[in-house]
Amino acid sequence: MYDPNKQQWNDDYREGKVLLMDKPLEWTSFDVVKKVRILTGISKVGHAGTLDPLATGLLIVCTGKFTKKINEYMAAEKEYTGTFTLGATTPTYDLESEPVYHAPFEHLTMDGLRSATEAFKGDIQQVPPAFSAIKKAGTPAYILARKGKEVKMEPRKINISVFDILSLEGPVVQFRVVCSTGTYIRSLAYDFGLAVDAGAYLSSLRRTRIGDFHVDNAMGIKDFSEQVQAAKTSI
Repeated sequence: MYDPNKQQWNDDYREGKVLLMDKPLEWTSFDVVKKVRILTGISKVGHAGTLDPLATGLLIVCTGKFTKKINEYMAAEKEYTGTFTLGATTPTYDLESEPVYHAPFEHLTMDGLRSATEAFKGDIQQVPPAFSAIKKAGTPAYILARKGKEVKMEPRKINISVFDILSLEGPVVQFRVVCSTGTYIRSLAYDFGLAVDAGAYLSSLRRTRIGDFHVDNAMGIKDFSEQVQAAKTSI
């Protein structure tokens, strides 16, 4: 028999909530959405901006009526930190594929790297990775690319307001980027490697901010699971 008291704990989720989640490494963004659906018993759940499986950090998850605000949150400015690895490229521009086209990088300096960032600041045209979810003739580009088919990606206008080089240790460059929606940090890594004539790929990535929302205020999956369980048992 239906017991309204047993359902009271998730009324807030059904009505609508904005959840700040810290996406774990190797989870897809949809994995997080699916977990929220299972834990809360709410089907109307979505996220505002995909993070690749090898990225961590802030993922805005909306339930109920707040799913209407997803496009607004997706359009907000983003902030990322992470690392590029110099001296090679990969087909996917990150660690999902093996490094190829190795090149010397030892000649590069902090001053030279910081100088190279200037060409990427402001409004620029960026070519998205072929291994991306952008559809070509109705098919996600990454599916075509994985089949070995040539995928021509069209450049898109983006804005990068901050591109800081924070450290250089061997081939590993630590960076911070503040950018518009639609920016692919994997493409930035690839293009930056070309600019410094050494090659580069994205070796780690963490989204730290979306608009006014910061990852410092986000919950891990375990914390959220415990919060939901506590709410259930308090009824």
